Amino acid sequence: MATAVTDATELDGFREVQHLAYACAEAVAARLAPGVTEREAARMQREWLRERGVRDWFHLPFAWFGDRTAFTGFRVPTQFFPTGRRLEPGMPFILDLAPVHRGFTADVGYAGCLGPDPLHDRLMTDLAAHRALILREVRERRPLRAIYESVDRLMTRQGYANRHRAYPFGVIAHKVDRIRERRWSPSLFGFGTRSLGGLASDAVRGHREGWSPLWSPYRFSDHPPRAGLWAVEPHLGFRGTGVKFEELLVVTDSRDPEESAFWLDDDLPHVRRWQEEGALA
Repeated sequence: MATAVTDATELDGFREVQHLAYACAEAVAARLAPGVTEREAARMQREWLRERGVRDWFHLPFAWFGDRTAFTGFRVPTQFFPTGRRLEPGMPFILDLAPVHRGFTADVGYAGCLGPDPLHDRLMTDLAAHRALILREVRERRPLRAIYESVDRLMTRQGYANRHRAYPFGVIAHKVDRIRERRWSPSLFGFGTRSLGGLASDAVRGHREGWSPLWSPYRFSDHPPRAGLWAVEPHLGFRGTGVKFEELLVVTDSRDPEESAFWLDDDLPHVRRWQEEGALA
């Protein structure tokens, strides 16, 4: 069962599991080498996290290599699952993992490349503008659907394709809640059943109240940001290369703009990269 985020102590719990997830992504990324398959990279993530006490998931880890980072040719949900695609020198990769630990959930995305690639570097740098845009427009309390369209327009101006539109329901984000811990945590089609149950419960409640836990380009997301935690993942692509970040955005009911919405943490790999580059606004 999911429960709402209520105080700073709970935010600390989400921050800790987000740090754990990114530490896993960095550790596995450092072990990637030519010949490693997506399935092996996904297994590395699972094993790393299980060694540190993770027993539940919002979803099991994903890994995408090469043009699969841009979801090239993806038509059905099963294509998102890890395959036997082998990593090669110069290939981009994305690791996507969503552990639940001590009842707190994270959902993170880590984009990298096996060796230097100026195109990949450019896409990563240009991704920074989307983080700033999303936060600004959430603070302005623009409808989620309108913010989605703003991200689309920015990607078009940058010369890129929107690849999060390939996700189920075209989502750029979804709501995240705390999950009550249990010893046994089954999964269904790669997703934790209790996390899915919480999301479904939010969807039913939201339908009655006029909001959705899914942030999409469709009419059901045509409402102001709902207070809570959102896992946000703008994903852009260009000619078979895809990059994204995914991290938690906190939305509150405060009338103070800076307190009404903020990224849960700035001490994350992509943010540190942008700070070093001077790419953050």
